[in-house]
Amino acid sequence: MASPFVLLQHLTPQHALTRFAGRLAGSQQPWLRDRMIRRFAAAYGVDMSEAARGLGDFSSFNDFFTRELKPGVRPLADADSFILSPADGAVSQLGTITQGRIFQAKGREFTAAELLGDGAEAAQRFEGGSFITIYLSPKDYHRVHMPAAGVLQSTAYIPGDLFSVNAQTADGVDRLFARNERLACLFGGPVGAFASVMVGAMIVAGIDTVWPHRSSGHGRELVREDFTPDGRQFAAGDEMGRFYLGSTVVLLFEPGRVAWIDGLRAGDPVRMGQAIGQRLKDGQ
Repeated sequence: MASPFVLLQHLTPQHALTRFAGRLAGSQQPWLRDRMIRRFAAAYGVDMSEAARGLGDFSSFNDFFTRELKPGVRPLADADSFILSPADGAVSQLGTITQGRIFQAKGREFTAAELLGDGAEAAQRFEGGSFITIYLSPKDYHRVHMPAAGVLQSTAYIPGDLFSVNAQTADGVDRLFARNERLACLFGGPVGAFASVMVGAMIVAGIDTVWPHRSSGHGRELVREDFTPDGRQFAAGDEMGRFYLGSTVVLLFEPGRVAWIDGLRAGDPVRMGQAIGQRLKDGQ
């Protein structure tokens, strides 16, 4: 039986609430902006010692939430040997994509094709490959970075629900990450094809990327964009996008490319740039 928290989300006007939260988060009115920032930072224990700017230096709550970090506070692991964590957060789940299915929580799973927007052809490349789901909590740094070097090939904005994406909701909502609004980004690189899927959630005001795109978020239609043959190139650790309020990133890799670090488990905290997987040379 679903928890009261999950049942309430089914009854909540998710998109209306999220649009309202987005307007508040984008406000540049000092009396509202400063109060929101200071109360949020205190309530969630945000570590501002890592931020490049102080609490009074942001133009809006969104500006604060997507704050940049001081240089050097997230050193990168050796990208020639390792897959890097794309974000600060905690591991929700990790493992192998089996018969096209990705484990979400006990008794719940979803398919790679669903996650990618019914991209059956793209999903087939990841059959037998590796996945990891990373949850970004409200206090975390909310820019998303590249787990490996790659060239952007395509994106798909997939409209959907806006359930919370915390552990309680993951345990209680079927196909959570494949039914929420999301942006699926496909890359090709030295580690083969891989996907970075940015999943929206309740009161997440938007998902943005460092490249121009047609999807503005909270839409009603699937939007696919092809960036070949001259896709943008990224190095491992480069910023690729950001969340305006917290959410989740799901990474998919082809088979024979990645072995997750021994001992890495669901619930473990991770920081952007740390080694989360061993690169397997030449698919071995």
